[in-house]
Amino acid sequence: MNKGFINTEIEEKELKPFSGMAMLIILILAILASIAAIIWTAAGEAPEDYFVVIVAAVIVICLASVMIGGLRVINPNEALVLTLFGKYYGTIKKHGFFFVNPFATGRNPVAEQGGAESLLEEISENSKKGKAKKQSISKKVSTKVLTFNNGTQKVNDAMGNPIIIGAIVVWKVQNPTKAVFNVDDYFQYLSTQCDSTIRSIARLYPYDTMEETDTDEKTLRGSSQEIADTMKQKLQQTVEDAGLEILEVRITHLSYAEEIAAAMLQRQQATAIIAARQKIVTGAVGMVKSALDQLGEEDIVILDEERKAAMVSNLLVVLCGNKEAQPIVNSGTIY
Repeated sequence: MNKGFINTEIEEKELKPFSGMAMLIILILAILASIAAIIWTAAGEAPEDYFVVIVAAVIVICLASVMIGGLRVINPNEALVLTLFGKYYGTIKKHGFFFVNPFATGRNPVAEQGGAESLLEEISENSKKGKAKKQSISKKVSTKVLTFNNGTQKVNDAMGNPIIIGAIVVWKVQNPTKAVFNVDDYFQYLSTQCDSTIRSIARLYPYDTMEETDTDEKTLRGSSQEIADTMKQKLQQTVEDAGLEILEVRITHLSYAEEIAAAMLQRQQATAIIAARQKIVTGAVGMVKSALDQLGEEDIVILDEERKAAMVSNLLVVLCGNKEAQPIVNSGTIY
């Protein structure tokens, strides 16, 4: 949804409703008193006022029956956004038993359109493979902390390589009034914006550095937490007008796409082999130098440059070879 078309004129008005228990007692007493008046009048105690008493009692019973519809129960971490004849009436954020205008109706576009049920089923299949318990959707807006599993999607990184990335979003409804009136379906709105944000941020960074010298460059694999924080900030800016608060974004899946996974695996293997060979050669050169220095310092044997070169070559072959060397004993002279 385009941010420029969001209606931001409605300001949240928190209601302070009357106690529901007190009003329930008053209504019950009124109904009982009306019934008693009808019985008393029918018994002939006041025949001259029979019609007036009956009409008054019936009116009281009808009014009490209508006013019972204004009793509302709000559970913890829930809010109720009310409208009165199409006009915003107020929002109840406190939990408890309350009485409000019986003609005020609760609004929750997610429940009215049934979008949350399908989205919860999708989340259930993606995250727990259908084992999650299906939640009931009512006119009340839940302000609990929820987890949205965005699943996996294929995007191109900064170098154009196709990658598979998935993330989860921890969020809650911070402003129920905005969530109800500013967007058509805040569940679906979050899902759409989450897809867009992950795609736009992921394509700004490479999956991994191609050169070992690029240690300061942020990558999806090496700086996943920093990039997730960037996604959180971007997503929060996007859903701010929808009354949602993004608590955390975590990258749960990251891999190369199937078409280039094998090639990238070969590159990683080649990089590892080269690094291992460099380590072996560096160690072998140090060992050869140490051996020559000790032979010269202790005057064990005096070698000319040609014999030193041969000895260095043989030692490097032994130390850097992949297979175990087979020694050959020279029974003659080395010259």
